[in-house]
Amino acid sequence: MFLVTLGLLLAAIFIIHQYIYGYWKRRGIPYIKPHLIYGNLKGFVNRNESFALSAANLYYKSEEPAVGVYLFFRPAILIRDADLAKKVLVTDFQNFYDRGVHSNEESSPVSANLFSLEGKNWKDLRANLTPTFTSGKLKKMMPEIELVGNRMEEYLENLIESGHSIIDMDEVATKYTNDVIVSIFFGLDVDSFKDNANIFAQCRDQINSKDFMINLTMATVFLYPKLFDFLKLYRFSNKFMNMMGDIIQKTIQNREENNIQRNDFLQMLMQLQKTGELEGEENGLSPISRKKVKLTMNQIVAQTLLFFIAGSDTTAITIACCLHELTQNEEVMQKLKEDINKALEKHNGVICYDSIQEMEYLDMVIQEAARKYPALPVLNRKCTKPFKIPNSDIVIEEDTQLIISILGFHRDPKYFPDPMKFEPERFREGSERYNANAYIPFGDGPRTCIGMRQAKISAKVAVVRLLTKFQLTALEKREIVFDNYATSLKAKGGIKLKISKNIH
Repeated sequence: MFLVTLGLLLAAIFIIHQYIYGYWKRRGIPYIKPHLIYGNLKGFVNRNESFALSAANLYYKSEEPAVGVYLFFRPAILIRDADLAKKVLVTDFQNFYDRGVHSNEESSPVSANLFSLEGKNWKDLRANLTPTFTSGKLKKMMPEIELVGNRMEEYLENLIESGHSIIDMDEVATKYTNDVIVSIFFGLDVDSFKDNANIFAQCRDQINSKDFMINLTMATVFLYPKLFDFLKLYRFSNKFMNMMGDIIQKTIQNREENNIQRNDFLQMLMQLQKTGELEGEENGLSPISRKKVKLTMNQIVAQTLLFFIAGSDTTAITIACCLHELTQNEEVMQKLKEDINKALEKHNGVICYDSIQEMEYLDMVIQEAARKYPALPVLNRKCTKPFKIPNSDIVIEEDTQLIISILGFHRDPKYFPDPMKFEPERFREGSERYNANAYIPFGDGPRTCIGMRQAKISAKVAVVRLLTKFQLTALEKREIVFDNYATSLKAKGGIKLKISKNIH
């Protein structure tokens, strides 16, 4: 009897397995053969690679423009063609309106953020937040960025004077971006260079830790939103929501009681909370095209927490990897220094918004760093309306999850000749050597990263300050190896460089 029961159980498992993993075969769509239970994420589950690397490795396992994969038991389509990606993100955006990540404001208030929201809720919030990142408002935030830059310089000078000549620039960049984000988005003054145990640094380190439950929580947000609710993993995110909520509410209360005004993101969110619109908007949207949305306190907390999580590590990655490549490529380093000096001479040596904007080669360097090391290496989209892939019989059905490996695109020689070579000149205006549709470090279309300009200016200020004040040298000739955890790319063992003061 036991053997019969066991046989029936095994037969049932086999049938269910064949049915679940036969999803793409029944639809006549090419697919990558999955593993039992793991689907196509065996390397990720076994912690041999991060999800970003898993997606990139799947990208290179096929030649199809769109290929079926399995995120455990969940079928998804991996987009491998740059023109098709452009359609998904931009041209046919109405068919792929949502990201398909966890979004349930009732159980998890933090998911009421711009990244996760869907449909009309996302559209209205996006329209109201867009004016917060205009060039004029970013220019007003420069003093906060400069203050953090000064502290970074002092920190490195002290380390050098105390005999430290080899420094992990990934750690330095993380401290810098942490404080810039906290100042701009939370309106608070923290100094991670003196106190790296501040509450924001603790929050960041927990999110990026190797703890299994934290990694599971972050993964299910993207891969299995329904499982996120079923397992009540929102309890983890709600802990940060409550912690940050308390800080923000006290900050807002202090500003209102003492009539304090700052040129930062939180001040603008306070305006949106009161009136649903910003004073002196520069977004170009007419009142008819944008519905006023008065933000709730939960929505304010959700946005600030989003920009802290999304902006801190991603910008740090760009800075640290950029410095790594500059020390690996002395000719590029020298060209960049000449570009920086030329612009600073016109501005009496002052590093400001205008002088940074005139550094054309710096812009190319940052673009190339963002290509080779995309801070957001994977994009999610959900099909919201059936879509037929041009020149094929494949129809993407409603609710199908789509995966776009930015890392895969950015390192594909079909789109970027000699992709492992750090070549800023490929982005020189008028002589571009790449496929523009394949270059999407901040996403593309209506859901492109809203904080893109803030991230770029913060990264540029850091690089300029470091190169004008210090001499950076590589310890060895090597490529960066990525760690096997974290949502974004993380250099295994950090990015250690030899550093000394510049002699003028």
